[in-house]
Amino acid sequence: MTRLLTTSFAALLATTAIAQAEDWTGYTYSSVSTTAAVKGMTRIGERVAEETGGDLTITLHLGKTLQIASSDITQAVGDGIVDFAADFFFSGNVPIARVLNLPMLIENDEEWAKAYAALEPILVEAFADQGVVLLGGYRYPEQTIFTTFEVNGLADLEGHKIRVTSPEQGHFIEEFGGAPITLSGSEVPTSLERGVIEGVLTASAGGAKNWHEFLPYNYRFPVNYGNSMIIANVDAFEALSPETQETLRKIVAEEGPATTAAFLEDEEVQKKSQSEAGMTLVNAAEGDAAMAREKLAPYWEAWAEENGEDYVQALKVVRDAIGK
Repeated sequence: MTRLLTTSFAALLATTAIAQAEDWTGYTYSSVSTTAAVKGMTRIGERVAEETGGDLTITLHLGKTLQIASSDITQAVGDGIVDFAADFFFSGNVPIARVLNLPMLIENDEEWAKAYAALEPILVEAFADQGVVLLGGYRYPEQTIFTTFEVNGLADLEGHKIRVTSPEQGHFIEEFGGAPITLSGSEVPTSLERGVIEGVLTASAGGAKNWHEFLPYNYRFPVNYGNSMIIANVDAFEALSPETQETLRKIVAEEGPATTAAFLEDEEVQKKSQSEAGMTLVNAAEGDAAMAREKLAPYWEAWAEENGEDYVQALKVVRDAIGK
């Protein structure tokens, strides 16, 4: 009888463990498995499964493999269509986060770290309003100017059509007489070939990694930074045990910065490779940064005031943090 009870108890424990296990659906905007972004998300899934003893597993789906538009990822997580995701195109759902992407506001790694740390409580609340838990994120290298025409200074942008990924980048191009055009990444190569656009704002380890053959010039002027948020559905997250929640947060807190570091390392590799393949890399001209900063500073204020008091406060938080 004792042996039977012991066996039954063991079976009950096993059944309970299976019932508590969670298998999440993960998603990323990136469709290329070899990018630092996807590798980082893959590591998170592998570590979560191992460090929770299988209590949480994450099946990661690459961009375009699910019927989710890149601009709808945060909404899809909030609606529970997927449980976990990396979202680069979150600004439509959480527009206050775009303060981090204002051109010429954040100009180096140190400023980024200070700005993000100061703004994080506001971001956590803003994502929570979407039914999403903000767990962390990673950042791409600085967005610089890649073109089909020679550029030796910002004045050379005048009259040229440049692909941008945000209204804020578009305003930067307009300040220097260019015409901003918004296109999906898949449209860029054909548009460059046909002359629909004559340049793009991206990173060497970002879009230029795929489009470099169409872009013989790179003006190494840091316009702004782009970043991705790593998020989870709030109900799915709260259904996890406290121990599993803590483990997931810890892993994301480690792998987010590791992904950023991998991008920065790849940026140098790609710059060298692109230069050796014939691309002309030109360092920012003396005085361009100060001139651009002076031009764009009034725009930061106008952007915040147009969007409301919360944005004004968010901008102040960032500017106080970086002393600008």
